[in-house]
Amino acid sequence: MKPKEVVEFANANDVKFIDLKFIDCPGTWQHTQLPVGRLSEAMFEDGVAFDGSSIRGWQPINASDMTMIPDPETAKLDPFFAHPTLSLICSVHDPITKQPYSRDPRYIAKKAEAYLKQTGIGDTAFMGPEAEFFIFADVRFDNSRANEGYYFLDSVEGSWNSGREEFPNLGYKTRPKEGYFPTPPTDTLANVRQEMMLTLQESGIEVEVGHHEVASGGQCEIGMKFNRLLPCADQLMWFKYVVKNVARKHGKAATFMPKPLFGDHCSGMHTLQSIWKEGKPLFGGDLYAGLSQMALWYIGGIIKHAKTIAALTNPTTNSYRRLVPGFEAPVNLAYSSRNRSASVRIPITGPSPKTRRIEVRFPDPSCNPYLAFSAMLLAGLDGIQNKVDPGDPLDKDIYALSPEELSSVPHMPGSLEEALAAFEKDHEFLLRGDVFTKDAIAEWLDYKRAKELNPIRMRPTPQEFVLYFDI
Repeated sequence: MKPKEVVEFANANDVKFIDLKFIDCPGTWQHTQLPVGRLSEAMFEDGVAFDGSSIRGWQPINASDMTMIPDPETAKLDPFFAHPTLSLICSVHDPITKQPYSRDPRYIAKKAEAYLKQTGIGDTAFMGPEAEFFIFADVRFDNSRANEGYYFLDSVEGSWNSGREEFPNLGYKTRPKEGYFPTPPTDTLANVRQEMMLTLQESGIEVEVGHHEVASGGQCEIGMKFNRLLPCADQLMWFKYVVKNVARKHGKAATFMPKPLFGDHCSGMHTLQSIWKEGKPLFGGDLYAGLSQMALWYIGGIIKHAKTIAALTNPTTNSYRRLVPGFEAPVNLAYSSRNRSASVRIPITGPSPKTRRIEVRFPDPSCNPYLAFSAMLLAGLDGIQNKVDPGDPLDKDIYALSPEELSSVPHMPGSLEEALAAFEKDHEFLLRGDVFTKDAIAEWLDYKRAKELNPIRMRPTPQEFVLYFDI
C-alpha cells in the first residue's frame, strides 16, 4: 500500500487505533499506540518521536530522542486488540538529521538488499525460515535471589506426566523424541495450530504446513512461504507475534527458546536461501545436487564465516545447549544433499531451477531475523566474490566416521562466548556496503557480554549442585 491507501484502508475498516511496532537489537518487537485521528499521509514522512534510551542496545540517555517512521507496505489489521487496530512496522531515524539509525536492525536488512544489487551478482535474495517452537501450559522461573533459582515447565503432553493424577489421566503422552506427526488425541495442539495458521493467512502470510514436532511437551512447527529478505524478516516477526498471542488466547505460552527441555529435541530455524536476478534463479545448475557454481561458492562463504555469523544466527547462551557435537544438531560445517547433521543441506526438489535453493540448518528462532538474514547473505556473497570452495560434500553417516575423519570436519562454536570472539575477529565482510557498521558491531558485542554472558557466568545452575555440592 501507499500512504494514501493506508489512510483509506483504515477508514474503510473503521479503525480506532494505530499500533506502531519496531524491533530492538536483541530481536523483540516494541510498540506504541495512537488514536486513529493522528493517522495521516504526513506520518509516513515525519514519523512519531519517542525516547530511545530505554530500548536495549540503543541511544544513551543524553541523546535519546528518536523517530519511528511507519512503512506503509506493512499495514495489517491487528487481530489481537479489543478495538479495530491498524498495525504498522516502523524503521527508526535520527530526529535531527532524518537519517536512518545505524543500529536499527530493519535498516541493516534494507542495506543488505541494496548491497546485493550493488555487487551485480543478483537483485533479490529469498529467505524461507522454518521456525520451531514449544507451547507450554505452565511456565514458572526465578533467579533473582542469591540463594535460590529454578525453572518449571509443564504440558499435558509431557512424557513426565504419564503417572500424574489428572482426575482422570487419559494417557496419550508424547514419548521423548517421538512427537513427529502424531494424530490427536496424542497431538493435543492441532486446533491451536489451526487457529494460528488461519490468523496468519488472514494477515496475508501464506502458510504451507503445520504439524507437531519431535519433542515431547508441545513442540510444533508451522511453515511459511519464502519471501524477499526484508519482508521475510517482517513476516517472521509477525509469525512469532501471532503464535505467542494465539497460544495466550488458549491459556498457554509459546516460546522460541532453542532448548527449554533437557533430554529432548530443540527448536531450530532451518533457513532456505537463494539468489535471483531479473526474475531468473541463479542457484540451479548441473553440479552437485543440481546446484550452480554460484550456489556452491555461496555455501563456501556460509561455511567459511559460520563461526562469525553464529553470533547473530545463534545469539543466546541457550543456543549452544542445542549445538552440541555427537547428537543430531547441525554442528558440522559441511554440506550435503541428504545428511541432516551437516550445517548446509540441499533439499530434494523437482527439476525446475526455480525450486533450487540451499538450507542453512544451524540458525535458531531466538535470533533477530533482520540481522541473521543479512549476515547469512553477506557471508554467502563473500563466498561468491572470492570463489570460496566449500570442499567435498559430507554424504557419509556422520556417526559412522572414524575419529580421524571426524576431526577433519570443522564445527560450529561451542558457546556464545566463542561465537562472539569469532565475530569480533572476523567481521570485515559484514562492513561491506556499510550494511553493518562498526558502531552496531561494537554495541552487539558489548551488550551480549555485559547483559547475557556475565550474568550467566555468575549464577550456579541446578546441575552444578547435583555434581558438586557434596565435594
